[in-house]
Amino acid sequence: RIMAALADSAVPVPEMLFYCADPAVIGTPFYVMTRIEGRVFDDPTLPGVAPADRRAMYLAMADTLAALHGVDWRARGLADFGRPGDFFARQVARWTRQWQLAGGAPSADIDALIDWLPRHVPDGEITTIAHGDFRIGNLIYHPSEPRVVGVLDWELSTLGHPAADLAYSALGWRLDAADYMGIADRDPAALGIPSERAYLDRYRAAATHDVGIAPFHYAFSLFRLAVIFEGIAARARRGNASAANAADVGRLAGRFARLAVAQTGTAGRI
Repeated sequence: RIMAALADSAVPVPEMLFYCADPAVIGTPFYVMTRIEGRVFDDPTLPGVAPADRRAMYLAMADTLAALHGVDWRARGLADFGRPGDFFARQVARWTRQWQLAGGAPSADIDALIDWLPRHVPDGEITTIAHGDFRIGNLIYHPSEPRVVGVLDWELSTLGHPAADLAYSALGWRLDAADYMGIADRDPAALGIPSERAYLDRYRAAATHDVGIAPFHYAFSLFRLAVIFEGIAARARRGNASAANAADVGRLAGRFARLAVAQTGTAGRI
């Protein structure tokens, strides 16, 4: 639905060709979309790309996110795509419930976040389309040019606060390579990757909203990932998902919870 609504917008998405809601056909509802020719990078250091193009590709990511947040969701027929207002309060409650349902080992870090986050939700409500998983790995870049030609993986999209996407997309500068999507210990400047500040400034220059990032937003993003990782590990332990990397995923849950707690002591608006 979201990709169909964004057709012919400033946000590049594959053309939706067909949707089947009947699970009897292949066992689940499914859709068919056009194939976009381009480059997809699992490694956020963009291996094989010239330093100047790396910089341009990261800034293109910021431009694309700003374009998404600038879409008039009402005009696109998405007024019922989510619930405007109180986004972070509702999200903290949702992921707290998910943690409790996962039934993992007790975590003092998660307990601290469950206490801290609801008390530090920033003031100010802005409602835009929120992608939910906006990062390099979910973008298709032109085969030879440093521009985004497709945005994928909209499963977590909803109406939400743009700061959620912005902080999440900037987590890489605060994570190491051993972490999910981290570049902090890879010498991003030498690779041509812009600084976190330059990325955020580029987004703000292109955005239609004044979006500030506070420690809360990074802490929330890391908390959410910690809960997701714990859920994956829990399903693997119960035999409902591949157990091959359950231990590694479980360790990531603990590490991200610790990193989230560390963000709560950071002062100021970025």
